[in-house]
Amino acid sequence: MTITTEQIIEILKQVNDPEIQLDIWTLGLIYNIKIEEKKVLIIMTFTTPTCPYGPMLLQDVRTQVLDGTGAEAVDVEVTFDPPWQPSEELRATLGV
Repeated sequence: MTITTEQIIEILKQVNDPEIQLDIWTLGLIYNIKIEEKKVLIIMTFTTPTCPYGPMLLQDVRTQVLDGTGAEAVDVEVTFDPPWQPSEELRATLGV
């Protein structure tokens, strides 16, 4: 079975940021998804570099993508370049 970017996006839409209670895809925390054979690399960020839920969130992403795709490996790389900024639409949703 071929793993697709669309399949991974649908999985990431089910992973919520525990602090904000919105999914990490909608929040714009996912910067890139790379698929090579049965290996997945996800480049993402957190809402803040000091996110207390960071390790839990990374594990949740790995577990959900592994379970949902049948990938052999899922690596999640965290970057803060560029720093996360909510979109105008997201600001309106969050009321900020």
